[in-house]
Amino acid sequence: MSKLKITAGPFTFDARFETEAAPKTCAAFSKHLPFKSQVVHVRWSGEGVWIPLGDLDFGVGYENHTSYPAPGQVVLYPGGISETEILLAYGGVHFASKMGQLAGNHFITLTSGLENLLPLGKMTLWKGAQDILFERA
Repeated sequence: MSKLKITAGPFTFDARFETEAAPKTCAAFSKHLPFKSQVVHVRWSGEGVWIPLGDLDFGVGYENHTSYPAPGQVVLYPGGISETEILLAYGGVHFASKMGQLAGNHFITLTSGLENLLPLGKMTLWKGAQDILFERA
């Protein structure tokens, strides 16, 4: 099943896995559903929120990777020169860390609730970490 529901702060988004473009990443993340964490505002990448995951290893390499996710795209950085992380773009993003430019696997796309991306980003920036839950729809 490729449909997801993502709840971030007070907002709910419908989403889909990008199973054709990132099959290994989607399969690896699916094993962790429901996935609950918190998002914080990015430090270097621009208009995005992220989930720092430290040394968590999803066992995937690069596929369908980008340094410029569009608003509503979710990317997984599988680790390497920086820690493993998940990033949700809500505006302009140039994915980076203190080590420099990164590329993450675009594996989820939001399909509804896009009008709440900017409010989520601003809330996270000004009010701090927000709970996030990824679950099957």
